[in-house]
Amino acid sequence: MNIKIKKILNKKNKSKVICLTAYSKNVSAILDKYCDLILVGDSLGSVLYDYKSTKEVTLDIMINHSKSVRRGVKKSLMVVDMPYNTYRNPKEALKNSRLVMKKTKCDAVKLEGGKKIIPIVKTLVKNKIPVMGHLGILPQTEKKFTFKGKKLDERNRILKDAKLLEKAGIFSVVLECIETKLAKKITQQLDIITVGIGSSVNCDGQVLVIDDLIGLSQSKFKFIKKYVNMSQIINSAVKKYKSEVLKKQFPKAKHSFKN
Repeated sequence: MNIKIKKILNKKNKSKVICLTAYSKNVSAILDKYCDLILVGDSLGSVLYDYKSTKEVTLDIMINHSKSVRRGVKKSLMVVDMPYNTYRNPKEALKNSRLVMKKTKCDAVKLEGGKKIIPIVKTLVKNKIPVMGHLGILPQTEKKFTFKGKKLDERNRILKDAKLLEKAGIFSVVLECIETKLAKKITQQLDIITVGIGSSVNCDGQVLVIDDLIGLSQSKFKFIKKYVNMSQIINSAVKKYKSEVLKKQFPKAKHSFKN
């Protein structure tokens, strides 16, 4: 087992797992100081490309951004989202996951889904490709973005899927927008790590999209907390730069070269 994965699993019932998304080297280098797990999420589709859906994100896009992220990651576990339509069957999933692992040097891949992807997870794990799961809201296929676990049959299905995924060999699972009590129950009944987003404090760890955390995005989901308004900071810096250039205050002599 990957030493980094083992280290994260050892945090179960002891310490919270810190996870954030990253899409570039400069950001990942900062996050690496504080995170246990860095996720190159297909959320980059909406965050960076303004795509309406993660379905538009391609394997090449994920690989290119992951290569950049990898350059900034030294200690954290790096996980890459497998994009939509790249793991429709075990053979396709193995081929594409191997490509991602080889090209990006990531530590694991993440797949969305429950019972339907069990044969795929088993194939990847058998071939020594670590897998992170994803239950609750599944952005790649979701039609209605509302929290999961309202009805008994849905709660039972999600809990069953979580147990099936664990048995198939995943080391961790993202729980997205899952009802508080259900998230707690899943976390208590699994030996692997649960990472929540909009799924309460009861999960073993938490993940947020970095652009949401630093105030660069316009997202208004209930589960988002903005810790700083980076958009305002950038606006202020660029405004000052423009003013100094127009007034010939920049560049000064110390920014220039002389013989």
